[in-house]
Amino acid sequence: MTEPTGTAAPIRIVLADDERMVRTALRVILSAEPDLEVVGEAASGAEAVSVVRELTPDVVLMDVRMPEVDGIRATEQILRTHADPPRIVVVTTFENDSYVYEALRAGASGFLLKRADADSLVQAVRLVARSDSLLFPAAVRALAAEHGRAKPAAPAWVARLTGRESEVLRLMAAGLTNAEIAGRMGVGPATVKTHVASVLAKTGARDRTQAVIAAYEAGFMNADRAGSRSMRNL
Repeated sequence: MTEPTGTAAPIRIVLADDERMVRTALRVILSAEPDLEVVGEAASGAEAVSVVRELTPDVVLMDVRMPEVDGIRATEQILRTHADPPRIVVVTTFENDSYVYEALRAGASGFLLKRADADSLVQAVRLVARSDSLLFPAAVRALAAEHGRAKPAAPAWVARLTGRESEVLRLMAAGLTNAEIAGRMGVGPATVKTHVASVLAKTGARDRTQAVIAAYEAGFMNADRAGSRSMRNL
């Protein structure tokens, strides 16, 4: 694993899983990285809510299926009760799972498969902590396409997006970082950051993942694909 450069404070992580062996394996992998620090563990969703309240981590790795309070409810509680909540990554056995999609809709910033290798785990934590790109964009799009509940009519925010904001949202859905979007659009990173902030505000989303899910459920992405096909047929 390549060590990150810089002297920023380590990313503080809480592990929430009802299987001790899983937590131990995650701790061993993450603690080996100089920029990552596991500060706490929880064996249930209810305990995760309490531990996060006490330790205020940057990232939580949350098992989606736990007894009593599952990862979805725990995610909702954490995001609802913290003014500056952590990024939450749900950990699951199956990627094509309605539980995973519900966790993303509840506010999780991404998901990770339990069979992921060490490098993928570490990079996922770093990516979510930076929050400037979508974690596993193709998988998120596939989940939205299969499990998303499309609204009968497009919400008002769709019409309020400017042309630039619509383009930024499409590129966010493709998984591009702010720097990559800036290069694609021929504008500065600061301009892209402003557009991203406006997209999040108009969609009512906390981060990129929720904005992309909102876009699919609003029919925005489907309408975009249809429009592109129409233009190619002209």
